[in-house]
Amino acid sequence: MRMLAIMLIALPLPAFAFTAQNGMEVQQLNQTDIAVPFESGRLTTEYWCAAGDLANKRMQQPVSARIWRATPKPRGRGEGLTFTLDQTRKAEGAGLSEFGSGEHDGAISVGQAVSAYCDPIIPDMRN
Repeated sequence: MRMLAIMLIALPLPAFAFTAQNGMEVQQLNQTDIAVPFESGRLTTEYWCAAGDLANKRMQQPVSARIWRATPKPRGRGEGLTFTLDQTRKAEGAGLSEFGSGEHDGAISVGQAVSAYCDPIIPDMRN
């Protein structure tokens, strides 16, 4: 069993793999699109977190960059979500509910995706 664990750790991950701060695996598809594969029990906002984290850290997008959901609603059972930085590729009516002032085009900023939907990382202080 130990040898199997060592072999799995030694396997290289694809160059496009990224683990967001909420632990979700994320893939950059091209210059503007981000795929977050399905994970059972995850909230839709956790997918936004993962996409925003990749856009900021891997794609070097500023926190003010806008991100849209490219996967139309409703999402099929067992399907992940795709997001885009290109407004022309957004899925109409698939954004988050928006209140207050500002643009109401279904997008949120990369910074908002991370700050509002990623839980803070709290280090384990027991050791």
